[in-house]
Amino acid sequence: MDNDQLKKINYTLIDTFLIAGDRSIELRKAGLKKEIKSDNTPVTNGDIEVNNILTEKIKNITSDIPIVSEESSNNKSNNNLNDFWLIDPIDGTHNYINNKDEFTLNASLIINKKPKLGIIYAPAKKRLFYTYGSGSSFELINNKEIKITCEKKTKINQIKAVSYSEKLKPLIADFHNKFGVTDYQKMKSSLKFCVIATGEFDLYVAEPRASEWDIAAGHAILENAGGIITDFENNEILYGKKDFKNPGLILKRSNNL
Repeated sequence: MDNDQLKKINYTLIDTFLIAGDRSIELRKAGLKKEIKSDNTPVTNGDIEVNNILTEKIKNITSDIPIVSEESSNNKSNNNLNDFWLIDPIDGTHNYINNKDEFTLNASLIINKKPKLGIIYAPAKKRLFYTYGSGSSFELINNKEIKITCEKKTKINQIKAVSYSEKLKPLIADFHNKFGVTDYQKMKSSLKFCVIATGEFDLYVAEPRASEWDIAAGHAILENAGGIITDFENNEILYGKKDFKNPGLILKRSNNL
């Protein structure tokens, strides 16, 4: 699949993401219905409806490409996927349930086990990010497409990190010390990838925790903006692994933070 095809798919999906994001806000205002899944994580009617909106559109435009979504059992037992979609309809469900604004809608197209296209929408923040190829990562601001390139927006002597939690685990603190982090901020959801791609932050380090659908869209956006994402041993992150589980992650705006 070439860049022109990826670009066409990307722009076909943008309106669907905006519609699904608006719907997620409407459902939250009306009062969400929450259940606890078998893995002890919450899911709401908002997660399910957004999942249905995104997957139906994606099926219509790429009917021959399998879809793996957090909120569906389809294709999760397939260990031989090379080209497929990864969808996390709402990443940051706790934020979503608790009327916070960092939750995101996510979809990524994986080609030969690598994320090539990615779309992330944070509807409560009205921030939409997308990519369809190397050097082609964007944020849509006031209906204007703004290219993002990981250009540093923090101060020259500042290395600013995002963190999964306010209290750092020793392993994460060690990495922060290694990279010379001067301050960090707790942030939930895949928005972490986007704010590194825009240069608002410099670094994110995560222990093995999340699943592939949590990171694939952000991986594509960050990497295509010029950022770097590896595991703790500096290996490339590939997709379609057993149980769609991630290793530890290091996200850098550049090698020169």
